[in-house]
Amino acid sequence: MKVALDIPEEVEQRLRARWSDLPRHALEALAAAAYRSGVLTGAEVGCMLGLESRWEVEDFLKNAEALLGYTEADLSRDLQAIRMTRGR
Repeated sequence: MKVALDIPEEVEQRLRARWSDLPRHALEALAAAAYRSGVLTGAEVGCMLGLESRWEVEDFLKNAEALLGYTEADLSRDLQAIRMTRGR
């Protein structure tokens, strides 16, 4: 799908001065926002951006500050589940 944005020329110039590849930056911003809100999975973000590995996706999400919330309580539950499967 192609998306067109109407941006005033003076605003476009300022944006391009900051991000030379403005269409790519807009695509990445959309992917990060969709991931943060739970609309897209990490795999879908990777597909959307043409990233080849899970590690590239994780790196992108980290740089975009789009990591899902993972609390200390989540970690405790995960560790408990691992211990249970290992018989400890």
